[in-house]
Amino acid sequence: MKHKDGTLTLPTGSDAAGAKLHLQKWLPDDDPKAIILLVHGYAEHAGRYQYFAEHCVGKDYAVFAIDHWGHGQSDGTPGYVPDFSVFHDGVDELLACAKQDFPELPVMLVGHSMGGLISATYLLSEQSKFAACVLSGPAIKAAEEPSKFLKAISGFLSRFFPKIGVLELDPNGVSRDPQAVADYLADPLVYNGKMSARLAAEMLNNMTKIQENSEQISLPLLLLHGGKDSLAAAEGSMFLESHISSSVKTLTIYPELFHEIFNEPEKDKVLNDMTDWLDKQLAARGV
Repeated sequence: MKHKDGTLTLPTGSDAAGAKLHLQKWLPDDDPKAIILLVHGYAEHAGRYQYFAEHCVGKDYAVFAIDHWGHGQSDGTPGYVPDFSVFHDGVDELLACAKQDFPELPVMLVGHSMGGLISATYLLSEQSKFAACVLSGPAIKAAEEPSKFLKAISGFLSRFFPKIGVLELDPNGVSRDPQAVADYLADPLVYNGKMSARLAAEMLNNMTKIQENSEQISLPLLLLHGGKDSLAAAEGSMFLESHISSSVKTLTIYPELFHEIFNEPEKDKVLNDMTDWLDKQLAARGV
């Protein structure tokens, strides 16, 4: 396996134009059969997916990932985003980078948690660029549905006090594996502060957007969710599965698993479920 680091730059026209994003590529020693674009979750970074990448490379996939704006080793303010479109701009640049390296290969989009929300909303306009998509514990519905009052307050704070901290995640919801939680807490590139009012409002707005427009998605879609996910409700994956118009769609809920299903004790089964499904989509395309 070959591992490469690099930098991508957000383009003119982005709300974070000129920002530098940390890029990572994990490549098989021989030619890959397809590309996985990995879109990580809130407060974390792509470097936490080394095990994920090693599994995928072992199945002959190339894995491309960035640290989102405001995350990991990228530019930006942790816990904040000026506009959710900045995350989509990052995916644009990542996709362009992957296609520059491997212009003929099919591309699979894999998004976890907030990265699942980024990916799902990205598909609304860009699904034709992908062969299939996998969403892991996507943040489509909040674990506790916010009241109208809370949504109104969120919008007010986002507008007038955009960087004020409003929400803190419980790291114990990450995994049932105590070592995975300890590693998460000890990782200097993981943000442990509060989510800003602006990012919270942007997430709520985009959850509403995908719920209202989910029928536009027709791409082959695999939804994977932990049944005991306390950070992103499994109902969000159930909602998507029943509302998208894809003829090829699979929902798998692992009853006992927490939020980060790729970091649970059963991670090998989850990863094999994912790559087996992706292999089927390639086979259906004659790859």
